[in-house]
Amino acid sequence: MSTEGEGWHWPAGHDLILLDEVDSTMAEARRRRDLDRPTWIVARRQTAGVGRRGRAWGAPGGNLAATLVFAPGCPPATAALYSFVTSFALYATCLAYLDDRDAITLKWPNDVLLNGGKLAGILLESEGTMTGVGRLAIGLGVNLNALPEAAMIEPRALMPATLAEEIGEPVDPLEFLAFFAEHFAHQDRFFRENGFGPLRSAWLERAARLGDTITARMGAEEVSGRFLTVDEDGQLVIETPGGRRAIAAADVFF
Repeated sequence: MSTEGEGWHWPAGHDLILLDEVDSTMAEARRRRDLDRPTWIVARRQTAGVGRRGRAWGAPGGNLAATLVFAPGCPPATAALYSFVTSFALYATCLAYLDDRDAITLKWPNDVLLNGGKLAGILLESEGTMTGVGRLAIGLGVNLNALPEAAMIEPRALMPATLAEEIGEPVDPLEFLAFFAEHFAHQDRFFRENGFGPLRSAWLERAARLGDTITARMGAEEVSGRFLTVDEDGQLVIETPGGRRAIAAADVFF
């Protein structure tokens, strides 16, 4: 389709596939094996969205459900850091709508918060070898105009928030995505040219609950401690009663 819209444009070199309805944009990305350059797959309505660890993701009409598919050409450990690229690009996008930049914080490993409520979630899926990722899909769900059903919210999870409620007017999902796609393309270039260090520093400045006591759940194990930092590999570092611990993947609760 055309990459020009009403008052918005698309980053050069990126394609856009706009669907009226799909089970999930991530599932559609798996089915599309012929994409030969970075492509955003977007659905006006998503019927079976999936979040981290296979959980259902509610996507009422008026919200943003999208997946970017591209070839990052990097090792798996580097590809995993695209959750930080994505969340920081979302932060930058939200500043186009909000006067208070402190309203947006970034929750490790892959959420964006608005006034402490969950605004967006990010999901990464990669394909490749131990030495290189040939295909990376970044799924994105943003509560722009509507809250998910209460039944979709897990116990202990943060309550959701919408951007429209904060700014007092509806948000056009395609306009938001166009802004975000530009910010993502910029952050991607910066990440490729400068590595994780500068991005890590910028992300930590927006980190939710940095310095506070948090709980990380890894399967059946839970660990609580003070959130110290995110290390050079993107791992969560907390100070527990038993000492400092670096955690590669977990669900985090406040």
